[in-house]
Amino acid sequence: MRKTFIEAGQIVTTHGIRGEVKVLPWLDSPEMLCEFDRCRIDGKEYKIEACRVQKTCNLVKLAGVNTMEDAQAMRGKTVEIYRADIADDIIFASELVGVDVICNGKCIGKITEVLDYPGNSVYVVDNGAYMIPAVKEFILSTDLDKNEMQVKLIEGMASDEN
Repeated sequence: MRKTFIEAGQIVTTHGIRGEVKVLPWLDSPEMLCEFDRCRIDGKEYKIEACRVQKTCNLVKLAGVNTMEDAQAMRGKTVEIYRADIADDIIFASELVGVDVICNGKCIGKITEVLDYPGNSVYVVDNGAYMIPAVKEFILSTDLDKNEMQVKLIEGMASDEN
């Protein structure tokens, strides 16, 4: 299901004296956060005035956050980005949780978890009843508007198989 907001990271500390915050991104890469002009923190929209990558984090200057004290008050808060600002063909793992999984016209369950591994992600269906690698061979299509994913199963994907 498409969400209105996507959790993009957490503010972990301040940076400098002009109100910059350091964000630990939860996106595919720190560079991705720099593509956005706005974000939401605690239900309030902020304009992103500047964003740059520092190692594995982002240094972000938000409009209205102008002092170290302002930035310090934001520590520990979650940064959300607007789904409307993201291309429709990009799907986030958090949007897949709860999606119906369809195989040969039959619903085999819902995605309950997305596991990230170095080679690819794995979709866990019904708390482990099925483990489906997130590769083109097995994921035929994903339609978040219909809340469904069409898959192809092979022997060994179901946990009750011997």
